[in-house]
Order: sequence, then structure tokens, then C-alpha cells
Amino acid sequence: MTQEIHGTVADGFEAVREEFAAFVAEERPDYEGQLCAYAHGRKVVDLWVGDGVTADSLYGVFSSTKGAAHLVAALLVQDGTLELDRKVTYYWPEFGAEGKGALTLRDLLTHRAGLIGIDAGFTRDELADDRAVAERLADQRPFWRPGTAFGYHALTLGALTGEVVRRATGHTLQEVYEERVRAPYGLDFHLGLPEALEIRFRSVQPMTPTAEQQAVLDSVPKGPHTLTSIAYNTHVPQPGELVDHANSRTVRAKGPASAGGVAAARGLAGMYAAAISEVDGRPPLLKPDTVAEVGQIHSIGYDLVARTHRSFGLGFQATADAWYPFLGAGTFGHSGAGGSQAFADPRSGLAYGYTRRRCAYPGGAAPENERLVRAVHSAALAS
Repeated sequence: MTQEIHGTVADGFEAVREEFAAFVAEERPDYEGQLCAYAHGRKVVDLWVGDGVTADSLYGVFSSTKGAAHLVAALLVQDGTLELDRKVTYYWPEFGAEGKGALTLRDLLTHRAGLIGIDAGFTRDELADDRAVAERLADQRPFWRPGTAFGYHALTLGALTGEVVRRATGHTLQEVYEERVRAPYGLDFHLGLPEALEIRFRSVQPMTPTAEQQAVLDSVPKGPHTLTSIAYNTHVPQPGELVDHANSRTVRAKGPASAGGVAAARGLAGMYAAAISEVDGRPPLLKPDTVAEVGQIHSIGYDLVARTHRSFGLGFQATADAWYPFLGAGTFGHSGAGGSQAFADPRSGLAYGYTRRRCAYPGGAAPENERLVRAVHSAALAS
């Protein structure tokens, strides 16, 4: 039985609804998810599907959280509160231990610090607490010489950025985000989910790979002391499952800035729309020079953690190179392990947000995003 697609699309975006419906028809009967997009600050796609799902349903979006965290960093750079080429120790003196003293904020934001984790690993409580993670990382010897290479700081980048923000402003990254981004726009993208909104949260469901897909997953080297294991904290005795992180009320309440955010697709797309476009009479959060800076590729090539080609701007993924080469140069955003995807394409004026409940194979941005992004982008160019 085909699930009913709910929501609306603007004139000229009918093909997006058709593509979303075609994808859903191929999915498991219990699929649920949301798709939202803005063009030049105007909401043009607002769709959702699934039993009990509404446009206001909230999902754990894992590393899509890094987009919110680094929008805060971009705003503070734009203000002059942070300077990209200052040493991190200017803001955070203790960071200089174990040979990290020369690292700049620019290198920190672009996954070049070598602080992907700690030798002993983090406890689950620590991973929910950015201050605790930052304190442990300050004493950690880097896993490569800072600035010489890059590797995805999956569970640590938000805490590192957050500690610099706290030292520079006297406020947590989450507090700055709430005051300057989420609250003014009423965004359903939370770094710290209030108890009153818990009723809208849809618990993350685990991936259900086919036998062939599981064989591929099993073939990936998983040595306990590899950079990948350290980066994903799977080198500890009881690492838990991916879904445990987002399904923890403690994580949702504290909103750790690497992977603890909770959002609806409307919130993801709305945040990126606000970053680059006038929305509801408000000017864009980011000036053109800042947009160009954060979207410029800073780290590209072989990622020591992912063990494949990756590319990053300033805290954001370089989304066009990383995922969708048909998007405009300077597109910036971030995907999440459960399958979420969100970005802004300043050249087309497109802002995109996608969520799903069940973790997608093979991890990271769900594969269906390629066809959905393509449909949205084509409609935006034609409108």
C-alpha cells in the first residue's frame, strides 16, 4: 500500500513532489521522513510522510548539527569576535598542550587539528557534554601533526568550536545559537531540546541492511585502535549503537554541537535559508563575504578518518564536491549519520533540508538525497 504524501509545493515544484512520492513507493512500508526547501527565502517545498508524522515531528540529525554550530562560528567571525588566523591558544590557553600551540582557528574548523578523539575514549556521559569533551581534548596529543593533514572530527569538532566560542563570548555555543539563530526565526532545529517538546520527538530506528549490504559493512576494517575507531569512539569496551546517541534524553537536552541536534526538515532548510536570504523581512544572517569564506574549500583530498576523498569548508561540508556536483560552487552544509541532509546553495538561492527516521544504508547522507536534491535544484533553476 502506497503511503500518502502530505504537504505542499509551490508552482513549478510539482516534479519534486512526484520524485518524493516515487522514492517513498520504493521504500519500506514503515518509511517516514520530511523534505523542505526554500528558494530565495521563500518556502517552495514542504512535504512529509509516515504514520503519525507531521511537519512538526522532530528527528535526531546527528552531524547535521555541525551546520548550526558553525553558523554560530561564522556569525562571530563576521562580527570580529573571532579571527580565523589567530592561534586557538589566544582564546583557550590550555589548548596548547602536547604540541598544539601553533594551530589556528581556521585549521581547527577545517578538521586539521588531529583531535579526533582521546586515547582512552569518552564515556557516554562525556559525549553528551561539550565542556567535558573539550577539557579532555585539551590534554590530548594530536593523532597527526596539526595542520599537515585532515580527518573528520565526527564527535569532537563541535566541542572544540564550542569551547573557543565560550572563551571568546562568555556564553556557550548553544546559548549563542538560541539567541541569534533559532529563537528569532522560530526554527525547529534545536541544540538542546526543551522537555516540553519531547512529545514531538521520533526515536531513531536502526539501519536494516540487506544480507548483501551487511556483507559490505562487515568487510570494512574495524581494528580497535584505528583512526576511524578512535574518531567514532568505538575503541571503548562498550561503545553502544549509533541510535543510542540520538535516542538519549540527556543528549537531546544538552545538544552537543557535533551530533546532538534535533530538527524537523523545516528547521534545517529554514536555518540555511536565513543564512543566505532575506526571510520574513529579515536580512540574511551572513554577508556575501562571509558566505564566500565559509563555503570556500579549505580541506580536500584523502580524509585520514573516512579513508576516502572528502572536502570541507569552515566547519561545513563542501556539499557540491562532497555529494552533489551539479550544485553551485560555494555550496555549504552538513549531512548526518542517520541520513539527514541540509545545505545552502548561494548561487541558486536554494536552501534544503531532509530528515528520515530509520538510519539509511550505508550511513551519512541517505542515497535518496541525490535524486531529491536534483529535483529541487532543477525546479529552482527553472522558476
